[in-house]
Amino acid sequence: MNETGETPGKDFIRQIIADDISSGKHEGQVVTRFPPEPNGFLHIGHAKSICLNFGVAAENSGQCYLRFDDTNPVKERQDFADGISADVRWLGFDWGDRLTHASDYFEQFYAAAVDLVQQGKAYVDSLSAEQIREYRGTLTESGKDSPYRDRTIEESLDLFSRMRAGEFADGEHVLRARIDMSSSNMNLRDPALYRIRNVAHQRTGDSWCIYPMYDFAHTVSDALEGITHSLCTLEFEDHRPLYDWILDQLDLAHRPRQIEFSRLNLAYTITSKRKLAQLIELGHVSGWDDPRMPTIAGMRRRGYTPEAIRDFCSRAGVTKKEHLIQMGSLEFSVREDLNVRAPRAMAVLNPVKVVLTNYPAGETEMMTAANHPGNPEMGERQVPFTRELYIERDDFMEDPPRKFFRLRPDGEVRLRYGYIIKCVDVIKNDAGEVTEIHCTYDPETRSGTGEVQRKVKGTIHWVSCEHSVVAEVRLYDRLFSIANPGAASNEKDFKEYLNPDSLAVREQARIEPSLKNLEAGSSVQFERLGYFVSDKQDPTIKHPVFNRVVTLRDSWAKIEKAQGSPRPGGRTSITN
Repeated sequence: MNETGETPGKDFIRQIIADDISSGKHEGQVVTRFPPEPNGFLHIGHAKSICLNFGVAAENSGQCYLRFDDTNPVKERQDFADGISADVRWLGFDWGDRLTHASDYFEQFYAAAVDLVQQGKAYVDSLSAEQIREYRGTLTESGKDSPYRDRTIEESLDLFSRMRAGEFADGEHVLRARIDMSSSNMNLRDPALYRIRNVAHQRTGDSWCIYPMYDFAHTVSDALEGITHSLCTLEFEDHRPLYDWILDQLDLAHRPRQIEFSRLNLAYTITSKRKLAQLIELGHVSGWDDPRMPTIAGMRRRGYTPEAIRDFCSRAGVTKKEHLIQMGSLEFSVREDLNVRAPRAMAVLNPVKVVLTNYPAGETEMMTAANHPGNPEMGERQVPFTRELYIERDDFMEDPPRKFFRLRPDGEVRLRYGYIIKCVDVIKNDAGEVTEIHCTYDPETRSGTGEVQRKVKGTIHWVSCEHSVVAEVRLYDRLFSIANPGAASNEKDFKEYLNPDSLAVREQARIEPSLKNLEAGSSVQFERLGYFVSDKQDPTIKHPVFNRVVTLRDSWAKIEKAQGSPRPGGRTSITN
């Protein structure tokens, strides 16, 4: 321990848990929970909470519940619940037999609410929602008591029973805690505990027409499940006094402790499920799993790995201070992981033809290429080499700048795994566009043959015109053009900051034949271009589809610093 009594390397939550275990609190047990509402898909912010809750439980031989907060049937759906379960499992966590729902405890919630009424700690209010807001006051003005606050216990019990029986319309009555309308904490000004919703529930059907509010249901659920450490984000810090008040009033077997930490705020994204749903409804993205979305489903389809996301969450840390994490930090974790696991291959996204005028027509030569330069165990592959090749259009310039080390008129460049070639002629169409580049090759300069090896400053990738496969390649970029599109200080609607270049599609890209039948979800590094993943098959597209996961280098670092305009990431050149 250091002079503060903390163990170096532990964040403040892990330190609290370590102290509790040391003191014998909760009999040394650690029980946590991850309690998502099934009203949308999980996002990167949830990933941090998942890693923390499941992580601290595993580190201390404890247990973590996956509990669905299904208390608002107006917005919740079973397909969202199924997607959440899949996301948590994909991230690498297992809840065993501890899958629960708030709806499992509806009878217990109701009994607890009745208990509060019987104690005189809750009452049925008949003000409208607008009147309740008006009576609640402001941050600088105290609230005032509802005219129904002094209802007798018997009257409130009768009304609450009739609320459950379905006698009233939505909003006609609400059950409120009787705490303090003059409290400086707005959450203690007689908060609502139950409201009427004449809507069928996805699990309980028409059994209920009143549903508990989150603060009440969450607190009682924690106690019923024996949660020891209820970890939540900082926006619930002001709710903790209500959490504790509920526990103080009820005779429950367990008393959990709520601890708040800063949420994960990622630059160039928004994590409001309401706003993400707007993007889907308005057609700005294709769905919850659009690779530009900050959802876990979107990141999975984008090609991010669970290992990379867990590493990013670990690097982000657990603190009490809110801060905006740059997208480059997430992409660093993705690159670090894919650099180890992704095999290499060649692809040409914007092809232009190269004709080797002195290479034998009709001949095919197989070039040996390493699947991973740092991992010989990944083996080798054979890449067909022919007289006519495709190279990237921007790997050739007629009038290049001084430090352009790729192909130019009368210039030489090495073809990856192949020969040195020299540009001898350029063929253009009537519009002045380059349609073919004629070159000669030096047969004594084949890579890896032990022949004469001349030095040239640039090496470029290529594919055979005859043997390569047409593919659609989708170049995804940041969804927004500014770092914090959801900030309250922004004068514009968040949708006005959408990046118009967040997706570029190359429908006539060319890939090595070895990639033709790559399994969906498989990652690969297109040499010099970045990391890509084979997308799930769209039945309307017959050829392979690849999504760009991330570029080879953080080309946004300077842009993020200056918060300038977005642009596609660059690529590196292989040098001899």
